[in-house]
Amino acid sequence: MGDIAKGVLGGGWALVVGWLLPAALNLAVFFFGVAPSLQRTAVIERVWPGSASQTALLLLCAAVLFGIVLNALQTPLYRILEGYLLWPRGAYDRGCRRQQARKERIADLIAHPEDRTPVQRALLNEQLARYPADDGQLAPTRLGNAIRRFEEYGHNRFLLDTQVLWNELNATAPAQARRQVETARTSVDFFVALLYGHGAVAVLAMAALTSADAERPLLVVIAITLSALIPLWYRSAVYATDEWAAAVRAMVNLGRKPLADSLGLVLPQQLAEERTMWRLVTRMSRRPYRDAADTAFAPYRAAPPDPHCPIHPPAPGPGT
Repeated sequence: MGDIAKGVLGGGWALVVGWLLPAALNLAVFFFGVAPSLQRTAVIERVWPGSASQTALLLLCAAVLFGIVLNALQTPLYRILEGYLLWPRGAYDRGCRRQQARKERIADLIAHPEDRTPVQRALLNEQLARYPADDGQLAPTRLGNAIRRFEEYGHNRFLLDTQVLWNELNATAPAQARRQVETARTSVDFFVALLYGHGAVAVLAMAALTSADAERPLLVVIAITLSALIPLWYRSAVYATDEWAAAVRAMVNLGRKPLADSLGLVLPQQLAEERTMWRLVTRMSRRPYRDAADTAFAPYRAAPPDPHCPIHPPAPGPGT
């Protein structure tokens, strides 16, 4: 039992809280608020639970199933909200221009802090920090920019492209840093899953209005309430990226040296040289090998161990 609990609190915790729990909440609203108004066929009547215990079991199984499916689809689900997937070119460009204007407006307010308290200035800096440092990296949505800011952090500071070298960085970074990233992302996953589930249940509630036995006032209330909550969950997901960004920043800062050591490289003392080294590592990972890489990497490669020097010192003799 202890091993099971450790597994849930470890890698499985992100799945349970980030995807299974919001799936269960949305399914509960559907089962008890929308499903009774749907027109049932003979097949549905045969499998529909006839008792409270059967309903609870069906709800649990459905929550696990939908949670796992959402977890598997998390990349396209995020990309839609970030503005990278299923966005027409015109909408993408307009979104980027709008976000650029918003970033400039916030920066202008910070540059002219008259009649603003320190708390108000801190909140403005917090909003500006949710944008990538490079304007060329702007995304068309607030969530896209809030995520893009830490995706480009390693490249902006050290020319370490974490999008390319994420698996290597994740494998060598301190364990506590990796746990912080996973825990921080779980909060964002929760709101994203809740958002999509609310949208699906709201659509089903509106579709159920056409049923002859529909409880129309209840369905209308459910559809309006869930639709009104979607912007709240979106905004909450944007705010939750603050902790995620801090965790990724710590992972880059603390994981650079272990990553360099694991790659057989020596971290240079000068920041400019370190940036050059990480640019070379990124290119090596993305492009086919070329002979010029041998000369380029020579200043950064660690010296091989001396074959005449034992790795482990000899054990002390009895007279030592």
